[in-house]
Amino acid sequence: MDDLAATNRTDGEKGAADASAAPGADAGPMPGGRAQPKTDKSEATRALILETAMRLFQERGYEKTTMRAIATEAGVSVGNAYYYFSAKEFLIQGFYDRMTHDHAAEARQRMAHTRDFAERLEVALTSWLDTAAPYHEFAAQFFRTAADPTSSLSPFSNESHPARATAVELFRDVLQGSDLAPKLDTELVELLPDVLWLHLMVVVLYWVFDRTEDTERTREFVRRSTPMAARVINLSRYRVFRPIVRDAKGLIHDFILPTIGKTVVK
Repeated sequence: MDDLAATNRTDGEKGAADASAAPGADAGPMPGGRAQPKTDKSEATRALILETAMRLFQERGYEKTTMRAIATEAGVSVGNAYYYFSAKEFLIQGFYDRMTHDHAAEARQRMAHTRDFAERLEVALTSWLDTAAPYHEFAAQFFRTAADPTSSLSPFSNESHPARATAVELFRDVLQGSDLAPKLDTELVELLPDVLWLHLMVVVLYWVFDRTEDTERTREFVRRSTPMAARVINLSRYRVFRPIVRDAKGLIHDFILPTIGKTVVK
């Protein structure tokens, strides 16, 4: 009966299927109505559903792909599909989660050979473009959903905090593993990872609407903006720029950080 109830739901409904719809998956919900698998089998099922959805989004488009179609292609019941993702929209959140972890792993591997801050930052941004490249064709469809500031799928929402925290931690590594970090004001070092993540969000926005081959304009934007950002941050260590740095820290602390979900502003 649980599968039948899930089958009768429309794609827009938000209720999660009962745990009995996914035998062996006894985990509680993740933020945004997603089930957190705790067994190898349930993790494999969740990954299969997500990978199938990504493939169908590429082949058919986001709007034309239903949860029923995803379940059928994945070879699972509709109840199972709704158990792990309570609505089609939350597959976007699953996409964020996986993309963020894949990006962080790739970036750390690529920047391991250098301590130059500008180079590490460019590697981190370029790695995101390479990781996201297969999904560019339907990125605008995702953006329409995620751009709503009241949506739990917004990258700034509390529900997106786990993926965002992973990305911010990567940018912390970008800075801390560089030769620049020991020269900067300690408080600025604490704030910069969040600011660098916001810089990534600007790159993502540009990338979504970039229709050049291999998103070359976005890549050129990264190549040209990264050295500029690195120079500005490097200048902050000189005494003559300290008043400007204090003003910038105040703006970041008072106006930027409070807009990011689960950010504690002391």
